[in-house]
Amino acid sequence: MDFINKIFSLKDKVAVITGGGGVLGSEIAKGLGLAGAKVIIGDIKNYIETAENLKKSGIESEGEYLDVFNKSLIEEVAKKIIDKYKKIDIVINAAGGNIKEATTSSELSFFDLPLSALEKVIALNLFGGAILPCQVFGKYMVKNENGGSIINISSMNAFRPLTRIPGYSAAKAAVSNFTQWLAVHFAMEYNKKLRVNAIAPGFFLTEQNRYLLIDERGNLTERGRSIIEHTPMKRFGNPEELVGICIFLCSDASSFITGVVIPIDGGFNAYSGV
Repeated sequence: MDFINKIFSLKDKVAVITGGGGVLGSEIAKGLGLAGAKVIIGDIKNYIETAENLKKSGIESEGEYLDVFNKSLIEEVAKKIIDKYKKIDIVINAAGGNIKEATTSSELSFFDLPLSALEKVIALNLFGGAILPCQVFGKYMVKNENGGSIINISSMNAFRPLTRIPGYSAAKAAVSNFTQWLAVHFAMEYNKKLRVNAIAPGFFLTEQNRYLLIDERGNLTERGRSIIEHTPMKRFGNPEELVGICIFLCSDASSFITGVVIPIDGGFNAYSGV
């Protein structure tokens, strides 16, 4: 057990979770904290509450107002973390999501999707959800003697684009590509021990997608039923089921893994429907 505890331990690691106030981000933050990391929750809402809840579990945690669209603000937060902890070991980019205005429906055709809505979804998931935090936090992380780990959040949409959400699908495909690009760039240009990977969650109920999967009465929508039918494990994922893979990718257990996108999807991506 000592070997297992050592190889997966995040003791004294400093972890920043953007979008850490959300359903998935907060669960990942808790998992990293229980594995020993000092956790900074960055978000535009729920960041204080989330950090306080983590403290109740014995996790060293603090919340910071962080708008992933605002590079100057990200830089302020990064400097504050460096001043206090002297390093950043882990970044989880959990900010992202879709909006109804960028989703096709019987009332809104693809031809009428507003450019502003598509731009917002792509900016949130690609620029704010990956590139800008990697630019800012990565600038400090490349100096780490022991390297570090960045995890971006991709999606099943990056593998198999889903109907109705063209902007989100395009953005997540770009996140996967950017993850691979940055993994190579950091390793070859700056620090061979700084790793960049992504996880691709399948279907987890969140604030952003609930309206697509569950109706007003709490029953599965047609889309929700179709997803369950095409998921071999026949259920949606639970947020805590993202924790293990994130601990693995942040720990020494994955020291030779960089530039990969790992599905956590109950078999959805493997299933052909036949």
